[in-house]
Amino acid sequence: MRIGELAQATAVSTKTIRFYEQSGLPPEPPRTASGYRDYDPDTTHRLEFIRTAQAAGLPLHEIRDILAIRDIGQAPCDHVGELIDRHLSNVRRRIADLHAAEQDLRQLQARAATYTATSCASTEVCGIFTH
Repeated sequence: MRIGELAQATAVSTKTIRFYEQSGLPPEPPRTASGYRDYDPDTTHRLEFIRTAQAAGLPLHEIRDILAIRDIGQAPCDHVGELIDRHLSNVRRRIADLHAAEQDLRQLQARAATYTATSCASTEVCGIFTH
């Protein structure tokens, strides 16, 4: 299968497929006599996995590790579960940080509603942030 056919089958652009190859995610395909890449049909499953894993927030280096486990004939499920747990924990921590930032901004918003250009001391840059 040529790269254009692979791109169409997976909804991944040819440019992205080439980038993935350079990143070592799919193995480099053999070439035809005329120099075209000749992809194995199983490459579609690999690209779909890469796309789905990226959409879930996994960076390419983690995806590469998962693929390496599969490539040596082992199921990467335990490793993937650990990665998902770690990413979920990070997302929850970021959500908590965002909630705290929201509360801080609400307080600043309330304070800003009480300030005017004339009530702001000339010795301050902005009294909303200093009081």
